[in-house]
Amino acid sequence: MTLEILPKIEGASDDQAVRRSLVHMLAKVLDLDIATGPVTALGWQSDNMLEIIIRMFCGKLFAALRQGIPRQYTELEEDVTALRGTLDVVRQFTIMVSTPQKLACRFDELNQNVPLNQIMKAAISRLRAISSNIENQRRLAELMFAYDSVATVPIGSLRWDRVLIDRTNAAWAELLRFAKLFLQHQFQSTTSGSVEGFSLLFEMNTLFEEFVGRILRSALRGTDLAVQLQGPRKHALIDLHTGAARFATRPDIVVSRNGKPLLVIDTKWKRLKGAIDDAKRGVGQADVYQMMAYSHVYECDRLMLLYPHHHELAEHEGLISLHQITNKADNLIGIVTVGLVDPQKVGVVLKGLLLGENGAFDLRSGRSALTSSRH
Repeated sequence: MTLEILPKIEGASDDQAVRRSLVHMLAKVLDLDIATGPVTALGWQSDNMLEIIIRMFCGKLFAALRQGIPRQYTELEEDVTALRGTLDVVRQFTIMVSTPQKLACRFDELNQNVPLNQIMKAAISRLRAISSNIENQRRLAELMFAYDSVATVPIGSLRWDRVLIDRTNAAWAELLRFAKLFLQHQFQSTTSGSVEGFSLLFEMNTLFEEFVGRILRSALRGTDLAVQLQGPRKHALIDLHTGAARFATRPDIVVSRNGKPLLVIDTKWKRLKGAIDDAKRGVGQADVYQMMAYSHVYECDRLMLLYPHHHELAEHEGLISLHQITNKADNLIGIVTVGLVDPQKVGVVLKGLLLGENGAFDLRSGRSALTSSRH
């Protein structure tokens, strides 16, 4: 039995549209290449999110294996009848002295039993135990056959630290991220009595924050603006007795130029209220205080609280309202929403707010729209 609980994505007409949005958000966060062709062929309506992701993984792994399974030279020691590689002189004239018909050799052999392949095999094995889709099971069985000569290593013993991705195997970087999705923290085992199951859980607050940060970074590529997620880390207070820094702060997203913070963004996976229902739009008082602290600690006069858009708001996505901090004429907090039914457009909306001719946060000139209107 499979239970699927999907988040609310405003503008998505059905579960199929929600899955599309989620997959594109995940692709951005996990640096996965989502091509239009393969995505179109996925079973958005008949399959749940897990089966869709498994199908994507299988397709990409098949494509990679067509180019050849990764191999690397490993040093082996073996006693053979003919010299191979170099002779282990110490072993030959001590341990092997009574068997002169054999030679103690050391040599390098091209081997596919390497950590990367062991990780892929572990991922395939895990998915075979999880998937209930007949087509996925067939693909996973074929993939397991391709890894027949690779050792089976328990998940807890996999050597992730020994996997080196370079220009010779760069195509496997994406598959390695897939494997981490399946084998590491995103998966949780669930048990009830003698029944064991698995759950694929995504913390939507974290996913939304990471997605916004990464898509904004892509949107601003080629400009002189830098986007940093979860940092820089500064403290709100200094202990006058010890000089120690206290109460660390770490904004969700900071946009800076030459190391100078220009905009702090705090993402909220929360449904805003309409102006008629609540003049404050449901924005939490603690959230406003936090943004004011960011303004002071990071010496930044532009702040943004970012929410997912929904149809009950009278305004279009983008800037909902702009507020001045009391007694700080140039310090502004903007309430912004972005629609997620088409995740690819989020970067366009945010870039327009930051760099557009009528952008609410004009990071080109160093002035906000509200400040500019006063001159």
